[in-house]
Amino acid sequence: MIQIRKTIDIVRKTRCLFMDEEAVRNVYEKGQSDYVTSVDTSVQDFLNQELYAQYPQIQFMGEEKDNTQIDFSKPLWILDPVDGTTNLIHGYHQSAVSLAYYENGKVKVGIIYQPYTDDVYYAVKGGGAFLNNRPIHVSRAKELNQSLISIGTSPYYKEWSKSNFPIFQKVFEACQDIRRSGCASLDLANVACGRLDGFFEKSLKPWDYAAGVLLVEEAGGHVIEYGGGEVSMEHMSDIIAGNGHIEKILKEMILMEAK
Repeated sequence: MIQIRKTIDIVRKTRCLFMDEEAVRNVYEKGQSDYVTSVDTSVQDFLNQELYAQYPQIQFMGEEKDNTQIDFSKPLWILDPVDGTTNLIHGYHQSAVSLAYYENGKVKVGIIYQPYTDDVYYAVKGGGAFLNNRPIHVSRAKELNQSLISIGTSPYYKEWSKSNFPIFQKVFEACQDIRRSGCASLDLANVACGRLDGFFEKSLKPWDYAAGVLLVEEAGGHVIEYGGGEVSMEHMSDIIAGNGHIEKILKEMILMEAK
């Protein structure tokens, strides 16, 4: 049994690592627009050690490690130590730690921590979603013209811009306005809080969305793949999140534009 309060306390201890300016400046490029800093590695190493000390039987899947030996039939942690590394590098304070506990094909616990505001978003399967211990719920918007939508530009795949941006334009023309945070986990948390009515992005990794998917669902919303199917935790996914209404409208618009 995962002890949610103790796990949240462990995650919050990473705050000081985000404030280490020297570690933030220690940057190298993994791929096109894909960066890692010493903050990414120090947060991952810290959480790996702390979680192992509490739960030595649970596997650990993290963005900054080789995950080829992960057995998805057994319990595991899914971690993005710094979601929004490019934001971190630029001092644009929209980054988060995203941690999920996965068991029997489902995410059972999700925690998203915003170190700059010290906000903790968390959800337990069947137990609701919360922000700093207060229950949260998705919005009530039923049409795009009532909605604020966040987009993800898939910056690691700039060659997709010719197919992505026409979709963004269609959505922008139909909704109240769009946003782009550069941090998928916080976008999903904001959908769960009802601040955003929807969010979509192609080719996200499981650590980008594992915790956020549970948050949205426990807050009364829904997260689907572009084609309408269930989002996988075993491979990359194109995801659409919404409040139970808006994700369906976004899915139809995306599929129509793709034809």
